[in-house]
Amino acid sequence: MAKTESIPDQDALRRVGKQVRERLEADPGVYKIDTDKAELYAVGDFLSKSECKRLCTMVDLHARPSSLHEIGYDSGFRTSYSGDLDPYDSFVMGISRRVDDLMGLDPLVGEPIQGQRYLPGQQFKPHNDWFYTSEKYWQLERKRGGQRSWTTMAFLNEVEEGGETHFTEIGIKIEPKPGVLLIWNNATIDGAPNIDTMHAGTPVVKGVKYVFTKWYRTRKWK
Repeated sequence: MAKTESIPDQDALRRVGKQVRERLEADPGVYKIDTDKAELYAVGDFLSKSECKRLCTMVDLHARPSSLHEIGYDSGFRTSYSGDLDPYDSFVMGISRRVDDLMGLDPLVGEPIQGQRYLPGQQFKPHNDWFYTSEKYWQLERKRGGQRSWTTMAFLNEVEEGGETHFTEIGIKIEPKPGVLLIWNNATIDGAPNIDTMHAGTPVVKGVKYVFTKWYRTRKWK
C-alpha cells in the first residue's frame, strides 16, 4: 500500500469516509448496495414528485453544454447540458441542507448543487469523480477544497429508455427512478482514490434524463 504522504488528502479521505459510512449505515432509511468494490448507498423517495418537477425546471434554466476540465463539449466525452443551481435560492438551499444533514457533513465542504440534463443520444462516458493529482488541473482543485470525498446524485424523472448510471468496474447499472438519491464514497477505506468507482451516464435512447449532483471536498469549498 502506498505511504500516506504519497497520496494527497489520504488522511482526510480516510477520516471523512469513516464518519459518513458510520452515519449512513446507522440510518434505517439508507440502503447499502451489495458490492465489495465500493461503498455505494441509495435512499428511496429522498425527493417528492413536486420537488423533482421544480428541480427539472431549474435545470432547464441553468443548462449549458457540459465540459470536463481541459476536455471540451465537442470531444463527445460528456455531451449532457449542466449548470450550477443558484445556491442562494431558498428552495435550493433547503434541498442542499437536507443532503448535508443526511451525510452529516459541514455545508462548507459541499460544492453547489449541479443540475444535468441528457437528451436522446447524450451521455457521460466512464469517469471517476475524484481528481487525478498528477494532472495540471489538480493544482487548482487542491486550492478549491482538495480531493472529492463523497458524491451524491439524485434522479429527477422517469426516462423512457436508457440513461442508466453504469458502474463499469462493479458491473451494475442503476436505472433512473425519480426521487432516489444515490451516494458513493470516492475513496477506499484506507483513503486512496477508488478506481472501482468508475461510472458512466449511458446514452439516453428515448426521453430526457434529469439529475442533480452534489460533491463533497476534504476541505472548505472555495
